[in-house]
Amino acid sequence: MFDIGFFELLVIAVIALVVLGPERLPGAIRTTAYWVGKIRRSFQSAKEELEKELDVDGIKRQIHNEQVLKDLEKTRSQVNESLESLNSPLDRVDPLKASEDTIKEKKAE
Repeated sequence: MFDIGFFELLVIAVIALVVLGPERLPGAIRTTAYWVGKIRRSFQSAKEELEKELDVDGIKRQIHNEQVLKDLEKTRSQVNESLESLNSPLDRVDPLKASEDTIKEKKAE
């Protein structure tokens, strides 16, 4: 959330030590940590409630299902194209002529 490094924390700690003094600094740190934790929990709770209201999981599932359906449709079209390419040479073969050739071959034997 905040991009605070070690040096910045050290400067804040020194300033707090000078301003508050060594007696009140531990109490101030505990109080600050308590309120930061409480604020984080509040934001987390609000986020979870908003996600629940918006049904984020349902929307994610629906998007996933739509993607799966698109993939299935793509695969089906590829299979149909492959079948058509296999059937096209067979369509050019005359079935009657092929059977006549077969009969002639059998008679010749």
